[in-house]
Amino acid sequence: MATTPLKFRKRFSSSILLWVRSDQPRQTGLDYWKGPHSKIISASPGLDEYRQTHLAEANHGLWPSTPGVETAIPSGRKIDGVAQVTFQSVLSALAGGEQNKLAFKDEVNVFRRTLLYLGLPNWARWYEVGRQGDKVGSRVLVYLRRRDGVSGGSFRRFINDKLAPALAGTEALKELRTETFLPWSKGLWNTPNVAHDNPADQRFHASVMLGFASAEEQAAFFESGKLADLSAVLGRFASAAHAYQVSEALTFVRDGAILPQYQR
Repeated sequence: MATTPLKFRKRFSSSILLWVRSDQPRQTGLDYWKGPHSKIISASPGLDEYRQTHLAEANHGLWPSTPGVETAIPSGRKIDGVAQVTFQSVLSALAGGEQNKLAFKDEVNVFRRTLLYLGLPNWARWYEVGRQGDKVGSRVLVYLRRRDGVSGGSFRRFINDKLAPALAGTEALKELRTETFLPWSKGLWNTPNVAHDNPADQRFHASVMLGFASAEEQAAFFESGKLADLSAVLGRFASAAHAYQVSEALTFVRDGAILPQYQR
């Protein structure tokens, strides 16, 4: 019996992993990020979407235990949030130079470490899962590290051709987005007075955003046999799967327009 092809939109996206300053309350940093700092990024020309993904403070790793895969999130590298920026085109990614200069100067006011991960155009994919109008009540953001000996091309094909369709096939998701990354380079986002240390054995090569109708649906998904079977296959391609509970996903720019107030 024929199956309906999985529909998705290809995008050009980047993700900046963020650690807030530790010399002030964590929430102070997160509030500044979604306040003054968000206005700087939102004003960049050529954005299709700007979303801040705030990660829960207590995040030990939600991905099920899998032989040979690091699923426990190391406390010293636990991320506080991710700025996810989607561009309208390749040229628009180059149009934000002036706003980037302002962002560079402002980072030290809120962050202690920032790491930019970038894919080529069309390497990010937003999948059509669930039904139109479905609400997302709970999200998990997963970062994946490619296993040694697996080529970048093989890893991307696994994410796009195997992992994403299998995740969509569980019929548990209301949102599914994937990004695969170029090799990390400090030179792409070497901002002043902020750390950019990123040892080779700590780098990531893909991310997956999973959205669920509710926390209960999310819990059932992570306890399911389907995910356990999928994780066993994942272990052939990935050496780490760090699954973060999302506390807030705030959109500031949507469809190229700056929103008057961020939307959850």
